[in-house]
Amino acid sequence: MKKLLDFLCQLDEYKVFYWLSKPSSEPRRCIMVEVVIPGQRWEVEFFEDGEIFIEIFRSDGIYDNEHADDLIKQLLDANDPKL
Repeated sequence: MKKLLDFLCQLDEYKVFYWLSKPSSEPRRCIMVEVVIPGQRWEVEFFEDGEIFIEIFRSDGIYDNEHADDLIKQLLDANDPKL
């Protein structure tokens, strides 16, 4: 619990936007801190046994309308169960 509170205080100190959740899909109980900074989103899970998992998602840029059709086609092709 101390590590979670220390982490939240650091985020507050640096004025970083975050929110808390309790993922129901986890087999182990935890509190997730979801952090948003420019170009990144973090999922930091604090488990009741003291373990901490961090997953970082990075943006590869901003796309305009010209690229939207190509990106959607790539996404659909990548998730097509027939492939």
